[in-house]
Amino acid sequence: MRGEGVTEHIPGLFRGELQHGGGNNVTVIDLSWRQKGACQGLDPAVFFPDEGDEAQVEIAIAVCDTCHVRVSCLEHALASREKEGVWGGTTERERRRIVRQRRRSA
Repeated sequence: MRGEGVTEHIPGLFRGELQHGGGNNVTVIDLSWRQKGACQGLDPAVFFPDEGDEAQVEIAIAVCDTCHVRVSCLEHALASREKEGVWGGTTERERRRIVRQRRRSA
């Protein structure tokens, strides 16, 4: 099943807080992994197919399956609650299932 074995900490995915003037903390997330994605240079519409367009979903997932930063992409989508599109080789429904599974195991 897609999405299994995804870890909570991904090497190269930096997450930290910086003190902002005035005492407010600002969360900083390193998204440099995006530059290494198999999706670079492709039309973003490939990853946001029309509802019910399973053929287009499979094309997007096939691109993700060749990607070296797929797990970082998926973790980003889960952390930012991306509700649309194919991220890290997963659909919206698959990401909701991963979130539910993680909540149950926490």
